[in-house]
Amino acid sequence: MTEIIGVKFKKDGRVYFFDPDGKVFHEGDRLVVETSKGVECGYASGSNRNVEDDQIVSPLKKVIRLATEADLKRIEENKQKAIKAFDFCEGEILRLKLDMKLIDVEVSFDSGKMLFYFTSDGRVDFRELVKILAANFKTRIELRQIGVRDEAKLLGGLGICGQPFCCSRFLDAFQPVSIKMAKEQGLSLNPVKISGSCGRLMCCLKYEQDAYEYLNSLTPHQGSLVKTPDGEGVVVDANVLSGMLSVRLGEEGAAPLKYHRDNVEIIKSCRQKGPKAKAKNPQIPVSE
Repeated sequence: MTEIIGVKFKKDGRVYFFDPDGKVFHEGDRLVVETSKGVECGYASGSNRNVEDDQIVSPLKKVIRLATEADLKRIEENKQKAIKAFDFCEGEILRLKLDMKLIDVEVSFDSGKMLFYFTSDGRVDFRELVKILAANFKTRIELRQIGVRDEAKLLGGLGICGQPFCCSRFLDAFQPVSIKMAKEQGLSLNPVKISGSCGRLMCCLKYEQDAYEYLNSLTPHQGSLVKTPDGEGVVVDANVLSGMLSVRLGEEGAAPLKYHRDNVEIIKSCRQKGPKAKAKNPQIPVSE
C-alpha cells in the first residue's frame, strides 16, 4: 500500500496522485505541486489515503507545500493575465487574418509560460503570431491546436441528458466511438440524437457497449427460428436488455407470445446486419 493525496487542477477535472511527503491534507486544501508542465497549484480531492501499489505509477512526485496567501494572489493575477492575453491574441488573429479560432489561454503558476489553445480546419502558419505574443508578454509562448472534442472538454457545457459534459467532468481520455455502437444498442441513427454538442458521436455510447455486445450474443434476433415450451416459432421482436422475446407460433398473422430468452432454444439464427458481437461476459455498467 502507498499513501497518496489526490489533486485536481480544475474543480471537475481529473484527479492525479501525489506523495503527501508525511504531511496530512484535507479536501479542498490548495496545494502547490510539481507536474510535467512545471509547478502548479491544485485542489486536494480528499484527505490522505492508501491505495494499492498497482494503482499508481512510481515514483510519485511530492507535494511541495500548502498554498500561501502569496500563491493564491499569484493565481488570481494569472487569471487576469490569461483574460488580457486572450483578448490581445484574438485581436492579432483577426489582424493577421489567420484561419483559426482561439479557445482558451492558460498561464503557468510561475508565469513562465503561456499556452494558447485553438481550433482550425487545417494547418496554420502562426510563426508571426508567436513572435508578436512573445514580444508583448515577455514569456515563453506555446500554441496548441486541438480538436472539437478537446474544445468541448475545455469550455464545458450541458449535454442532452442535462448533465455537464462527461469529457469536462470525469473522462481522463477520449475513447474511440463508432456508429456500430449505436446499431448494437438499437439507437436511432439520426445524427442529431447520437451526437454531442461537439458534433461528434456521444462519448457515452462507449459506456454500455461491452454489455450490449454480450447480451446480443445471447439473444435471438428478429427472424430467428426458435423452440419454445409451446412449440417452434419465429422471433418477431426482441428486447436485448430484458431478454423478453415476442415469438409467433404457427401461421402469419397469429398473435405472438412472450418468452424469456433463457426459456427458448435457437434452431436457426437470423443474425441482423452489423458487426459480429463478441461473446464476453462483462459486468453490465450503468451510464451516468
